[in-house]
Amino acid sequence: MRILIVEDNALVGTGLQSALSTSGFDVAWVKDGESALTGLARETFAAMVLDLGLPGMSGMEVLRQVRADGSKIPVLILTARDSTQDKVSGLNSGADDFLNKTTDIEELVARLRALIRRSGQDGTYTFGDLKLNLDARTASQKNEPLSLSKREFDILTVLITHAGQIVTRRQLEQAVYGMDRHLESNSIEVHIHNLRAKIAGLTLKTIRGVGYSLSQQS
Repeated sequence: MRILIVEDNALVGTGLQSALSTSGFDVAWVKDGESALTGLARETFAAMVLDLGLPGMSGMEVLRQVRADGSKIPVLILTARDSTQDKVSGLNSGADDFLNKTTDIEELVARLRALIRRSGQDGTYTFGDLKLNLDARTASQKNEPLSLSKREFDILTVLITHAGQIVTRRQLEQAVYGMDRHLESNSIEVHIHNLRAKIAGLTLKTIRGVGYSLSQQS
């Protein structure tokens, strides 16, 4: 699912892009309102994460223009502002949700997926005979349910949304444990080992010193 981030702060934008990409989204990031409107005119996005304090055209102006153009794209305002008036103005201008920048990334991801689901877009990914439903958090292979732990599901989500690519260990750690949580040094390896035992007909390779890659057997 393609997501547009509109955020002028480089540190925040980089963090959001990394975290949402790790969570399975295809992320585009722009730093001002004009670029956001241009991007929306050229591409189709499942949702937009919008900062209010943008240079030039404010986030609120972007939101009003988007709605004036007739777009129904789900918009989640993510801002340092948290007054009741800011929330009311944002929602009245057409925002679908409003979060403060101190919000945990896991909640942000959950809110985004809820907005996308309510908009009628499908949160299902398939790779070969493997299928994941990110909204229902269910997995199946050859139409048979797979019994996965929460951690295994999170890791498989990253792998299947980056199928054929190398996923770094750090990406998997962020997806499973967040940015700053302590974890045992071999915990990712344990989950990978368990996934290999549960998934048939697919190859889950270890790229030594780099990460992992999911591919179909030739």
